[in-house]
Amino acid sequence: MRDGTVESSRFRRGLRLVGWNALLLVLGAALIAMAGEAWLRLTVPFMTSTNPWKFVPNVGLLRPPNTEIRHTNLRDYWNVSRTNSLGFLDREPPNPERAAATCHISMIGDSFVEAKQVPIRDKFHVRLEELAAEELPHLDITTSAFGIGDTGQVQQLPFYDEYARLLHPKLLVLVFVNNDFVNNAPVLRALTLGSRVRLSVEPTVRRRSDGKLELSPPQVPLPSSSRDRPSWAARAMEEAVNRSWLVLWLRDKKNALFPPTPESSLIREVEALRRQPDHAALLEGLPPTISAIFQGFFRRDLLPFVEDALQYTRFALEQFKGRADRDGARLVILASHKVIRENKPFMFERMNQIAATLDIPVIDQADYILRQGARRSHASFLHDAHWNPVGHRWAAEALLEYIEEHPAICDG
Repeated sequence: MRDGTVESSRFRRGLRLVGWNALLLVLGAALIAMAGEAWLRLTVPFMTSTNPWKFVPNVGLLRPPNTEIRHTNLRDYWNVSRTNSLGFLDREPPNPERAAATCHISMIGDSFVEAKQVPIRDKFHVRLEELAAEELPHLDITTSAFGIGDTGQVQQLPFYDEYARLLHPKLLVLVFVNNDFVNNAPVLRALTLGSRVRLSVEPTVRRRSDGKLELSPPQVPLPSSSRDRPSWAARAMEEAVNRSWLVLWLRDKKNALFPPTPESSLIREVEALRRQPDHAALLEGLPPTISAIFQGFFRRDLLPFVEDALQYTRFALEQFKGRADRDGARLVILASHKVIRENKPFMFERMNQIAATLDIPVIDQADYILRQGARRSHASFLHDAHWNPVGHRWAAEALLEYIEEHPAICDG
């Protein structure tokens, strides 16, 4: 009986010891988590980016006017900017009468023009205005920028029709980047962007039964259904997670080590489209990964989906060219330094060939950087493909060089 009592006492002491150790472990982990949370809140400006949208008739989705936009990749930048009264990340546009009296230059493009990564004062169109005031003051150059991320020239046409045209630009600059071919092609855009809500309220190009292309305006969004919203429990969990900077930081590190792969859903969508007669030929040779789709435009061989995207891009550039000629503006393309790659010039060559047939000059930022004896990689952030302040400055200098060589632009 005594042995049983001793063994029971030992068991209880062991159980208490395990309990105390577990409690100390939990308290230690909690203290470490609290210290990590406090350290992040003291040293990191903010952990999450804001990405608000507003539907604008005849245009599509823009940013809400006069709204603060926060953007970070948690490595290279923590930038806070404010949209102007039109919903673009830029200064307030000049008065149309004032713009018409100057040599006004309007920039149109995607995230490279929106440039959420840098302060507005560092953006290439602002730098161009400053450089021109120093070196070409007699031309009286003013600038404006109309950029929204994840758009191609098709979605950017309303930026000119509704905003830039009213400023009577002498020079209209289209910033061309790697994803423009994909964004101009409806099927590729749907596959890579994956946001059906956004796609339904943007301008697009449709192929008619006779094979000709026509522009379709954006559609008014349908009211969202309560069934499309996540449950209150899911929303509460997401809200709780987003309030912890430590959890957000750990999730970012996990995604950096093990990037999320949305390829399985893409594979299913590609296979479903291949079973449709209208898309079977188009998707021949289409690789079922997002990165490989973009890489297809750098290949020497012309796959069907690449040739299709070239047609849509040509259509969009024709539309811009017609508008510029009608309004007395010079149209040029500023090609981002990433459009051309070492030993893979095919994307640049295809874009350049379309531009040449439409008599649109191309300013090659990569060529300008190399002529300065610099490295193209220095134009982008270390962990982000967008222009850093140096890349914006080089874009401004390349444009200034073009203007110096063509001063008659400002004569109208």
